[in-house]
Amino acid sequence: MRGSYRERAPSADLSGELACTWTTQVGRAELALVPDACLDLLWLDDGRLVVCGPETRAWRSSLPAGTQAAGVRFRPGVAPAALDVPAMALLNLRVPLSELWGVEAARVAEAVADADGPAARVRVLEGAVRRRLRCGPPVDRVALEVASRLARPRPGGAGVRGLAEDLGFSERQLHRRSTAAFGYGPAVLARILRLQRFLALARTRHDTGLAALAAAAGYADQPHLSRECAVIAGAPASVLLADAVQQTSDPFTTGSAEGASLPAPRRRRSS
Repeated sequence: MRGSYRERAPSADLSGELACTWTTQVGRAELALVPDACLDLLWLDDGRLVVCGPETRAWRSSLPAGTQAAGVRFRPGVAPAALDVPAMALLNLRVPLSELWGVEAARVAEAVADADGPAARVRVLEGAVRRRLRCGPPVDRVALEVASRLARPRPGGAGVRGLAEDLGFSERQLHRRSTAAFGYGPAVLARILRLQRFLALARTRHDTGLAALAAAAGYADQPHLSRECAVIAGAPASVLLADAVQQTSDPFTTGSAEGASLPAPRRRRSS
């Protein structure tokens, strides 16, 4: 059975908070998912709502063939305001939404299950996120600025110290704000976003070699890219390049691929 995966733009009023919404029917294949600095809230057709925390390493996930799911993907730094928990508390974890929202999670899960079709399920999830953002703490605008700056190649490789000075913070203050918003510090965020930038470039520059892609993405050289692919993605750059070219969605903003298996809804602690 071949899986199906479809991404859609979020509702206009949530375009600044959500990278995308998505629906899927899981196929047989297991997929290695590469960290993208995003958090997902997803519904599974067994009735569970699960929060997929930020990742520092690639991980493999699978669900039984035929499983239907729907989800929303938060832009980097946004999820803590909606979930009312620091991202560092969710690092490398799959957490039932009920542990964060209590009885409200059960009401949302029931509403999603009763929705008429995939698009309606997504609308219910968006509605839940919208309510939480309206009533919860504000999104950390400093964190959004950090993500925005680190998403762009930095000529000369300006480091965390320079970023902190530009924003008017000490390195320690910036690290604390970053771990709360992203689950890790700005140095790790920069590495993850740079790898996603490489994958995004690979989608549009099909005839470009690894060395040129590495330079365009902000790596010092091709060996630097190779080391980062091995550490973060657990695969050679050439393998990631081939996978990226075959995919149609933009991993820099969404981080997923057609036919992707979804994360098993269980807690998993980092080693």
